[in-house]
Amino acid sequence: MLLDASQSQLVLVDYQERLMPALLDGPAALANALRLARLAQLLQVPVWGTEQNPSRLGPNEAQLRALCQRTLAKMHFSAVEEGLAEWLRPPARPQGGNARSLPRHLQKREAQPAQDERPAIVIAGCEAHVCLLQTALDLLQDEFEVWVVTDACTSRTERNRDAAYDRLAGAGAELVTTEMVCFEWLRGCEHPAFKDMLALVK
Repeated sequence: MLLDASQSQLVLVDYQERLMPALLDGPAALANALRLARLAQLLQVPVWGTEQNPSRLGPNEAQLRALCQRTLAKMHFSAVEEGLAEWLRPPARPQGGNARSLPRHLQKREAQPAQDERPAIVIAGCEAHVCLLQTALDLLQDEFEVWVVTDACTSRTERNRDAAYDRLAGAGAELVTTEMVCFEWLRGCEHPAFKDMLALVK
């Protein structure tokens, strides 16, 4: 199964100014997160950010924060506990009229999901074994498809980071890389954003 840009949303977890210097390969993870966010903007993929206890850890890196439509400040490690899933679902459509006033055979059936639904959550962030892990596991429990961008995630230690990947894969998340996401969102070299994407990944 390949990623589809029209079905995707990007969630960037806790790339915070005071946290990043303590993390393994933090600059590389941040650079890949920026690549993802820039391509997402080109393809009109919604981009959401989260910040853990920002009064203590500071805001997300400024360039990255500017690329997010909204940023969720949180105290729970899982952003889902703070309402992220509600941001990721399209607003409920009000039903017109009183359904009970129509005979059953004339009542509308909700056979298809909403057209603006985007169930594929591409997620990356810090720390992989804490906030990223807990958010991704809760999203899986909420029946989203979860795609973890491994080269845009990090922790303070390699062991913690890799343990998070093992657990996420076992729970049903897809483990991908930044370039996998970029090339799957475009699907072919005739896509209008292909040259812009190449400039981002090179």
